[in-house]
Amino acid sequence: MQFHFPDGVNVRVNSTDEKSLLAEVGRRLKTGQPFAIATINVDHLQRLGEDPVFRRAYAAHDLICADGNPIVWLSKIAKKPVALVPGSDLVVPLMHEAVAANVPVALVGANDDSLAKAADRLRALVPGLRIVLCHAPGFPFDPEGDEGAEIIEKLRASGARLCLLALGAPRQERFAIRARDALGNVGFASIGAGLDFLSGHQQRAPKLMRQVKMEWLWRMLSNPKRLAARYAKGFGILPGHVIRAARQRSDQSGR
Repeated sequence: MQFHFPDGVNVRVNSTDEKSLLAEVGRRLKTGQPFAIATINVDHLQRLGEDPVFRRAYAAHDLICADGNPIVWLSKIAKKPVALVPGSDLVVPLMHEAVAANVPVALVGANDDSLAKAADRLRALVPGLRIVLCHAPGFPFDPEGDEGAEIIEKLRASGARLCLLALGAPRQERFAIRARDALGNVGFASIGAGLDFLSGHQQRAPKLMRQVKMEWLWRMLSNPKRLAARYAKGFGILPGHVIRAARQRSDQSGR
């Protein structure tokens, strides 16, 4: 499944399911190959259409999976189906991959209290996990600024080989590419609110709401002032992407 933009930048959802994504992560961790994981949803898709810097950074990611059901539905329309792989659900499996590869982990983002609680929770859930760095950047964090350079040096000194980024889009995706290219042997996964869910700083939608594809409504109602306009803009772009997905399907059928 690909998303095409007028400037010629293409964003391809290339991880079809969680199993294949984790297999590739495990391979790269064991061979020392760097990587960056992005988890695309409608909010990201809307931002990608407006922000060329974000778009170029996203397109540079090695692994992109579908974090939202609309992305999954668009992939089915295009006859290039992918499974739902929420970034929040990847956190613990990624830690198991780190233990299997015997590599240390860093947590970057959120705030100090959330990071400490998330780290304790992860150590309890994943025996043998080594978390060697927890760092909460200042706000607003500039991925291309001096603080970004400082975090890269902290990562280098820590020896971390896998870093979870909870900085929010587009900062986490932009920083992931800068740090991946600077360090050369570290994998980065942008997981948004994943650490806050683990720490209890944010409450995730109940399982039933996730099963009926309504997690977005839970999140919006939890903070309507901040999220209502964002979701409205996101849903507003879907008709155009449905048309483009149908064209991908037609192009594939015509070959």
